[in-house]
Amino acid sequence: MAEYQNVKMSIEDRAALITIDHPPANAFDTQTVTDLAAAFDEATANPEVKVIIITGAGQFFVAGADINEIKRIEGYDQAFSLVRAGQQLFEKIECSKKPVIAAINGRACLGGGNELAMACHIRLAEDSVQFGQPEIKLGIIPGWGGTQRLPRLVGKGRALEIILTGDNIKAQEAYRVGLVNKVVPVGTVIREAKRWAKVLSMWGGVAMATAIQSVNEGLEMDLAEAIKNEAHLFATLTATEDMREGVNAFLEKRRPRFQDK
Repeated sequence: MAEYQNVKMSIEDRAALITIDHPPANAFDTQTVTDLAAAFDEATANPEVKVIIITGAGQFFVAGADINEIKRIEGYDQAFSLVRAGQQLFEKIECSKKPVIAAINGRACLGGGNELAMACHIRLAEDSVQFGQPEIKLGIIPGWGGTQRLPRLVGKGRALEIILTGDNIKAQEAYRVGLVNKVVPVGTVIREAKRWAKVLSMWGGVAMATAIQSVNEGLEMDLAEAIKNEAHLFATLTATEDMREGVNAFLEKRRPRFQDK
């Protein structure tokens, strides 16, 4: 397993735990984005890993982008390149064939941290976390997918409220509006994420990857086209070994033993 400067990774029970560790607030600078991308690629390529968990070290999930790095931007081309690097990483996470769980810990999940969380398939948050997109206070807008993923999750009106005011919302409110899947007590989010990962690891990897693909592709289509695409993807799964194992296990009243084939 490779070592990274600002990211740590461990594997347990078929789940990779990627921890962003860039004190004091796990801010996203170029090195951290590079390390996270490399660790994510490593976890994705490992056949023993079925689920990926992303969390932060200490008191923050990710408190946002490195403001000093933003200050050093000179011109359109540099800004565009910086933004696209983060966007491409989050697109890779969103389109991952393996389920990705954001285990959102500590005090804050802001800016790029919230954009990272929104790219994950499941978001679990400790009750202490505040969420927000404060970029408007810096004279900019969210640049790593925030203006696009946030309205898809919470609706246009609430997304614009969060983006235009720059105000934070608490974890329970984030749950109420659909930004997170579950809120848990402080100090328990990793345990909860591992519990979810254990459940997801029981299912066939091909079916999980196809479910993620169907949802992602369908959001970019009109309903009729999306439903037809779903039918196509469903039909492809009927030729897999996992489908036969799942059906046989159900009929035989036993737990399936999926081989991800």
